Amino acid sequence: MADSSDSVSIDMETISLGGKEYLVKTRHGTVSVAVFGDQDKPALITYPDLALNHVSCFQGLFFCPEASSILLHNFCIYHISPPGHEKYCSWELPQSVLMTLCLLLMTWQIRLLRFSIFLGLGAVMCMGVTAGAYILTLFAMKYRQRVLGLILVSPLCRAPSWTEWLLNKVMSNLLYFYGMCGVVKELLLKRYFSKEVRGSAQVPESDIVQACIRLLDERQSINVWQFLEAMNGET
Repeated sequence: MADSSDSVSIDMETISLGGKEYLVKTRHGTVSVAVFGDQDKPALITYPDLALNHVSCFQGLFFCPEASSILLHNFCIYHISPPGHEKYCSWELPQSVLMTLCLLLMTWQIRLLRFSIFLGLGAVMCMGVTAGAYILTLFAMKYRQRVLGLILVSPLCRAPSWTEWLLNKVMSNLLYFYGMCGVVKELLLKRYFSKEVRGSAQVPESDIVQACIRLLDERQSINVWQFLEAMNGET
């Protein structure tokens, strides 16, 4: 666990939809958090999947009037983006971030803890998608007293099969040597969307898939590679 003497500071700027973006700085790096709703309400922390941030992963859910009204009526939403996946991020993480894969995942858990303590959140609800679900589950297992419950979407519940392991290795090598190429984007789209949503020769891609492709084109591939390597080292 991080030393209790860790210094923490924040910068804040206004973002769309009436939210605020907090940059919580700790000795383990900066946590980018987009906050929506009344901060007097119970906290719901979200964490997205590989190569996504809170906009690309959760915007569809929170644009749905029924879901948005229920969630914002009962919670203040704290969207956390993985390192190097922040909105408008155009910089690459330094290689020193990956001292070891285990250390990186431990660092994410410590960042979550420091962030929740700093903002005085107390116990929180957590909602994560795939890789984000895995990280929040690790956080809940390590700091049980700080988690009220988990909402997990497509969580990683067991060790990957040989097929999954091979696909992850192929994606990792492609990201490292070729960046966000067409094959990597296709593998990620299969991870995110059903076959019906992705479209086919007869059915065009949906608007959400096209928007996701544009977002992946803007993503720094080395940051996605580091996130994937950390997950491959832990699952």
